[in-house]
Amino acid sequence: MKQIETLYFEYKQDIYSYLLSLTHDPTLSEDLLSETFVKAIFSMGNFKGNSSIKTWLFGIARHLWLQNLRKARPAVEYSDLLDVYVADRSLDRVITKQIADRVYELLKTKDERTQKIINMRVNGISYFEISERIGITENSARVIDFRTKKWLKSVLEKEGLI
Repeated sequence: MKQIETLYFEYKQDIYSYLLSLTHDPTLSEDLLSETFVKAIFSMGNFKGNSSIKTWLFGIARHLWLQNLRKARPAVEYSDLLDVYVADRSLDRVITKQIADRVYELLKTKDERTQKIINMRVNGISYFEISERIGITENSARVIDFRTKKWLKSVLEKEGLI
């Protein structure tokens, strides 16, 4: 229990800030922060060490936020999820509908496996789950996701959209 308390005090502000940037709602961000650590307590045995603890906690927070979005609205628009997928958080740039539409069109040009992987990531599915569903290694799913994001950003930059 001491271990989770240490993690909480070390990462709570970073995760809260991240959630606040997603929700723009301090109360909801606090709730999701609490849920993140509760879920982490119950999922600690599933942590494989493929990423840092901080990255793992951010993943849990993102997943909980996506779940909250789905509950709050009857249907989450695919373009809204694309916003989260493509957004460059280091710049805190807000992606426009036009960019999301362009990303959707660009993704249609990719092979079926890549499209499936990206669609699953956009929907918050873990690399582990993707690897099981598609029948590839977890690392391959990460590489395909990374290369696709890089390609998308490159095309959008060339087109002057970002």
